[in-house]
Order: sequence, then C-alpha cells, then structure tokens
Amino acid sequence: MSIIEVKNLIKSFKVGKESVEVLKDISFNVKEGEFISIMGPSGGGKSTLLYLLGGLDKPTSGSVSIDGKDLSTIKKKEISWMRRNKIGFVFQFYNLVPNLSVEDNIMLPIILDGKKLKDYQKKLDDIIDIIGMQDKRKLTPRELSGGQQQRVAIARALIFEPDIIFLDEPIGNLDSKAGTEIMKLFKKINQEYGKTLIQVTHSVNAAKYGTSIIKLIDGEIVDREKSIEQVV
Repeated sequence: MSIIEVKNLIKSFKVGKESVEVLKDISFNVKEGEFISIMGPSGGGKSTLLYLLGGLDKPTSGSVSIDGKDLSTIKKKEISWMRRNKIGFVFQFYNLVPNLSVEDNIMLPIILDGKKLKDYQKKLDDIIDIIGMQDKRKLTPRELSGGQQQRVAIARALIFEPDIIFLDEPIGNLDSKAGTEIMKLFKKINQEYGKTLIQVTHSVNAAKYGTSIIKLIDGEIVDREKSIEQVV
C-alpha cells in the first residue's frame, strides 16, 4: 500500500516579475517500507520536493498525501502532529545543541513536546544501542566526530518512532568512510525496523542503498528504476 501519494505536483517561485517553475507536474507513489533515493544535479528541485513531501512547504498546485491525507488541506494542528509523530527529518547539517549531551539532544523533541522524559527512557536506551553510541551518551557534540554527530541526529529523528524519515543530503558533510557507515545505518533502519526512507542525494553510491532511484532533472522525473546494485 502507498504511504505517500504525489499527484501532478507543481512548485513555482517568483523571481522579480517572472515565475520560475522548479517542479513540473510530478506524480509518483511511495509504498510502505520502501527506501527511495531521489537523485539529480544541483538546482534540479530535489530539496524542494523533499520539503513538499514532508509538509515543510506547500505546492503551487497538485497534492502530496500521507496515509491518504492531503497535506495542503489538513489543519495546521494536524500537520504539526504529523511532523512530530509520523515523520522525521535528517539534514546535511546536524543541528545539534552544542552544550547538550548526546542523550539530551536525542530527547529534545520529547522535551519540546512537553512529554515526560521517564516514559521514554527505555526507548532512548534502545535507540542509543541502534546507533552504537552507548559509551558516548554523556558527551557533547564538540566531543564527537561528524559521523557520530549525524548518528545523534538520526537518533533524534527516531525518538517518536516515525513511519517515514526524510533525508536531505545526509552524508554531504562526511568523509567516505563515515558516509558509508551512516548509509549502512539507514539501510538497517529501513530493513530491520521497517521505516520508509526517502533521501535526496548527489552521491551515486549513497543512492544505491535505496530500493529504488528516482532521477530528477530540471524539475521533472526522467526515470524511476529499482536499485539493482543494492549495496550490502
């Protein structure tokens, strides 16, 4: 079953008196448990598409639906709930709070949502185990490598157990070794925990970790294919 449905999606921006179409009549579906890689050159509309899929922006026309709910028509309160509970984001920049520990950075969404930390302690322990940072939980971001900081950002995205995780160039700031480790972690989260992942990436190698690849050029889908060479 499709967890995300994109129909006739168009996104335009005003540049002076001109209207520039960044996304041009895009339609596709994402099934539950898929790991989609969206590839294409800079300026092709990848990040714009990702933000529309995650409800961070609204389309000029067309629709994005999650679980059958059109994001542009549901109430702000519901979309806020969905962003906190249904979907998670991991960005190229880790966006960690420098003076908070690994634990506190992971738990930040819980704190901001006004929930009791003690109710999430077991989940915190499980997630720290998933990202392999049991011995670093009391450290602050400045004591961590880039790859370790991204692991913390991934854990923060997982704390509410979202069904869908959006990844915006998630290894763009990492060296090849750290990038490979992070991509293997995403694959584990997809396969072992059943999360639906959608990433935008410039990297051919990163794209191969997905179950299928959508190629986006000049705001149009030019190809969608299964990732035959999935990396083990």
